[in-house]
Amino acid sequence: MKFFRTGRIMRGSYLLAVIVGLMSMFFACGQDKPQDRPDRTFDVAAIRRSDPNVRNGYIKAMPGGNGYSAQNVPVKLMISLMYKVPMRQIKGAPEWLATDGYDVQAKSDHASNIDDLHVMFQNLLADRFNLKFHKEIKEGPVYALMVDKSGSKLKVDESPQDFSIPMNDNEDDVTVGKRVNMEYFCWWLGRVLHQDERPVIDRTGLTQSYDFTLSFAPVLPPNVSQEKLPNGLLDRPSIFDALKEQLGLKLVAEKGPVVYYVIDHVERPSAN
Repeated sequence: MKFFRTGRIMRGSYLLAVIVGLMSMFFACGQDKPQDRPDRTFDVAAIRRSDPNVRNGYIKAMPGGNGYSAQNVPVKLMISLMYKVPMRQIKGAPEWLATDGYDVQAKSDHASNIDDLHVMFQNLLADRFNLKFHKEIKEGPVYALMVDKSGSKLKVDESPQDFSIPMNDNEDDVTVGKRVNMEYFCWWLGRVLHQDERPVIDRTGLTQSYDFTLSFAPVLPPNVSQEKLPNGLLDRPSIFDALKEQLGLKLVAEKGPVVYYVIDHVERPSAN
């Protein structure tokens, strides 16, 4: 999953840079029952409250798929990453879930793919934070990601999973995607368009992983002046135009299912 740097503005927001691979979004209502969860857990896991003097943070899969490491990451962000749900769609959470940072070192005695690592982390949240939630689906405004009439310009990447960060900005502030799945890409787009608060849902029909570059003008919060941006960034196309011109994709505003994760119970972590 890519790694996050807290305190850094990414594409005009304070949001953390993201590192995680692909997650399934389950559109079923009702309480997630512990007995129904996959039986995958880390062999060793240490969780500690972060030093309040530490300002930066990260969360990433360990090289080789042997675990997960995090520093100064709020639990709400962990939930957002592991379940691939925007934080604005996590409801009923106590304030500390978004403000208190935690350090996590979770290891397994064998390598796992990224999907299994995410399941292990989900189970860690349930076991150590006693996290319980249910999902609610409501009809609401969404963006549907579709293939434009010009056709997809994405390059299929069939290379093996290497646990590297799937999307990064290079030195020119151009976004570079490596082995990006459409589900992950939709989630990333939702973060870019956070001011709009529309989740992005996949209607592309593209089922593989892809490589691409994407150059667009930053989407700025209302209180951030465009005059403070580096020269040249404002000359770039909007994210909507860049998707069409560079990737052969388009975002269409419509009504669709919006999934909310409603916290029923959560506690500060149990002792190591």
